[in-house]
Amino acid sequence: MRLTWAQPEDLLAHELVQSATEGKDVAGVVERWTAAGGEVVPAVSGAGPVPAPPALRALARELLDELDALPAAPAPHEPDGWEQIVALLPAPPVLATVPDDELARRVHGAWSGRAAGCLLGKPVEKIPRAGIEEILRATGRWPLTTWFTAVGLPEDVAARWPWNRRSAPTSLEENIDGMPEDDDLNYPILALALLEKHGPGFTTDDVAQLWLDNLPAGRVFTAERAAYRNILDARPVPETATHQNPFREWIGALIRTDVLGWVAPGDVRTAARLAWTDARLSHTRNGGYGAMWAAALASASMVCATVDEVLDAAQTVLPPDSRIAHAVRLGREAAAQGGDVSAGLDRIHAAYGDLHWVHVLNNAAVIAYALAKGAGDFGASVSIAVTAGWDTDSAAATVGGVVGALRGTDGIGQAWTGPVDGRIATSLPGGEQRIDDLVARTLALRLTAPAVAEPFARADA
Repeated sequence: MRLTWAQPEDLLAHELVQSATEGKDVAGVVERWTAAGGEVVPAVSGAGPVPAPPALRALARELLDELDALPAAPAPHEPDGWEQIVALLPAPPVLATVPDDELARRVHGAWSGRAAGCLLGKPVEKIPRAGIEEILRATGRWPLTTWFTAVGLPEDVAARWPWNRRSAPTSLEENIDGMPEDDDLNYPILALALLEKHGPGFTTDDVAQLWLDNLPAGRVFTAERAAYRNILDARPVPETATHQNPFREWIGALIRTDVLGWVAPGDVRTAARLAWTDARLSHTRNGGYGAMWAAALASASMVCATVDEVLDAAQTVLPPDSRIAHAVRLGREAAAQGGDVSAGLDRIHAAYGDLHWVHVLNNAAVIAYALAKGAGDFGASVSIAVTAGWDTDSAAATVGGVVGALRGTDGIGQAWTGPVDGRIATSLPGGEQRIDDLVARTLALRLTAPAVAEPFARADA
């Protein structure tokens, strides 16, 4: 059986990269693994290698334990504990509130925008940037302004850049019928259930139990799949995030936390704390900060007037010297430099092109760039996030949620919202969900608004 993201020999190759990033001395492990015939280059596609012979797989398990036990280099600028994180942060911004009807408009736009952005990126997930451009040029849709299509795609291009096999039947223009099932929407729906059951005082153990009760194991990936295995192995939090989990600084936690920001409009620090509580089940350091940042983006998008204000507010929840803070700043700087989108994406790929396509750093830089460069235009913003390559559906979902909140569903435009049809399929209990119902549930969970005296002032004002 070939099980993606779980085979020990596949995990070891990824763990060698992650451990080296953390300053661990991996030379001895590399020598033993290669001498036994193991591969040290991680699988890029996510398919993983062919299952290893039993002896090699046993060695991989042994070496994974050794890597887990190695000391990491001190990283006081990237702590894991909440109090240590907060000690590094600037004062949270004071943001304006909005009337209830405006909040409802924004929540509806956020759900619709997240779905539409995710849907746009689904068929080309895993396809590199050059392949996405070749597909679009071959079908007469470059630059990207609408859905992908297989109509008119030459056979040689289709063979060179195959669609995401799970997504093409439901996410190409000719096939769309509502928002198909996707983990980028499963997690926000699950977050509603978490808050409805436990309120804002939920614990990380509550998140774990909710996964076991509601989330099919086959619909979790990368760090979440490793954490799910660790939960079933009765490992405690935060060991669930660290034991044989080389994906602990990838994008998985970032895609889970939009709702935790939508229910805390304008209170980015509370949104970040809720996100940290969720993220620590499966992620460490920058993987957790990514979740905090996404929740803060969502929180700020409920009350701010512009994308720049949202980005400014959200940046206050990132430890300033963390790698993800640098990635976000790079994305924003690339947008501020002007020039065409291709030049901006070239800069981001030059900085982060060595990372796996599901890592948090490269995708956070893309999200920041797409938001800043798109300047509040929904189609432009999600299209940039998708044509950047890497985790196309996740990045565009986050971008779409932010811009959708600012514009509202009507401002997103019928061309994007029409095919979604206000419906989101899910593999969670209850089946297909109506966006109108999800909006009502989100609004019912709104936390007490913080005391607000005046609108948020831009950091560079």
